Amino acid sequence: MKLLSNIPMKSFIPALLILAGALVSCNNNFQQVQTDIAAPVSVSEIKKGTIHQLVNTTGTVFARAEVQLSSEMAGRYSLQVNPSTGKLYKMGDRVKKGQVIARFEDQEFVNGLGLDAKKLNLEIVKQTQEKQASLYEKGGVTLSELRNAEVSLTNAQLSYDNALLQAQRMEVKATIDGVITDLPYYTQGARVNQNSLVVAIMDYSKMYMEINLPESVISTIKVGQDARVTHYTLPEDTLSGVIDELSPAISAETRTFKGRLVIANPDLLLRPGMFVKSDIVVATASEVVLIPKEVISTTRNRKSVYVVENNTAIQKRITTGLEDELNVEVLTGLNAGESLVTRGFESLREGAKVKVIN
Repeated sequence: MKLLSNIPMKSFIPALLILAGALVSCNNNFQQVQTDIAAPVSVSEIKKGTIHQLVNTTGTVFARAEVQLSSEMAGRYSLQVNPSTGKLYKMGDRVKKGQVIARFEDQEFVNGLGLDAKKLNLEIVKQTQEKQASLYEKGGVTLSELRNAEVSLTNAQLSYDNALLQAQRMEVKATIDGVITDLPYYTQGARVNQNSLVVAIMDYSKMYMEINLPESVISTIKVGQDARVTHYTLPEDTLSGVIDELSPAISAETRTFKGRLVIANPDLLLRPGMFVKSDIVVATASEVVLIPKEVISTTRNRKSVYVVENNTAIQKRITTGLEDELNVEVLTGLNAGESLVTRGFESLREGAKVKVIN
């Protein structure tokens, strides 16, 4: 206090003014340094492309065709050789409709059919009918006699055909093209009872999937819409599907409605019973401006992004349209060719200086 009191007032005031000026100058220089620092950002060129609006759902896939074939009679079991492999049929083998998978032998049953005798009788009756028809044309027999010969021929044919059908019961044939999914083991030559399961076959070159969709999308999902089907074990493969059926009724308990998706599976990549994801394409836009969803900032329901012009950040308000899991369609506010800030936009302000570090 004594020191201050010894300084003349006329000298003290100019000193304060000089000190204040120095402080202001330093502060301005500091602000200028702050303003000149450029924020590092990454940018990418905005391009046009195609985007699909998707509705996601999950479910289990099933084979479109499946049969379980059982023995129609008892007999000694004989598994047959697959002509494609030269070995006995096994699970996983592909089969064609009509191929014999297994046979049953029962000589007593065969003898009871009298197949050879019925075939011979058919040939004799047929010759008799042809002779009667020839004589009728010449007036040698009456119409009644000709009709009796025709009835005999018909009965003989039916008897032989019925015996053939009975004989075919001794064979188990594939009724569809497909893959053997179950083949119970029986010892060759062992007697197997009637109605025993022999083979199960699935055709899963086409599959179906039962889906449950939320009530909110009932106006956008239509029969015939395409779908993309994926499974976590097939990261590189996306299969094609189509909406085949839709229920008009909404469940009061779950607020969902049912549908059925048909899936093309020509390479058998999907297996029956797999749990898969399906993305149903409900809308498509081509040659539109697309940007990543993650770069959009939303404030009071207003969407904006940053672009770079002359090393300066420019904030642009946008309106959007379709979107998928990664990208969004920009309806207004951006043009193809602009430099979109993809990293470092979180701390930017309008007019800020930036440094592109791509």
